[in-house]
Amino acid sequence: MKLHELKPAEGSRKVRNRVGRGIGSGNGKTAGKGHKGQNARSGGGVRPGFEGGQTPLFRRLPKRGFTNINRKEYAVVNLDRLNRFEEGTEVTPELLLETGILSSTKSGVKILGNGSLEKKLTIKANKFSSSAKEAIEAAGGTAEVI
Repeated sequence: MKLHELKPAEGSRKVRNRVGRGIGSGNGKTAGKGHKGQNARSGGGVRPGFEGGQTPLFRRLPKRGFTNINRKEYAVVNLDRLNRFEEGTEVTPELLLETGILSSTKSGVKILGNGSLEKKLTIKANKFSSSAKEAIEAAGGTAEVI
């Protein structure tokens, strides 16, 4: 195979259909839009959710609940995920990001008490569940709120 013999895989490149370019193209004159009507007009068509003038579904359904704009979403970590660290390690949100336990810290990190902790660790996080705090102290470690 030579450089000038290279070509893209079959079917990977498709030529754009140029509408309104004469009758020989197969999409001339009305440019595939048919004759007259709302969809044939410039800027024609209806918005998403439009039901031909009938009251649309999103207006027929009752409003419900609200969204708290001050809500804080915490990235949660269970205790059993922390057993991978060496004895005596200081576990911080930055370390959890580096090791891939968390993909983002969101509004902060909360440690939950699922699983068991077998190592003595110093854990720094924004929040701890009461069961997590007990388990960390029972393993000889400390739980620091940052």
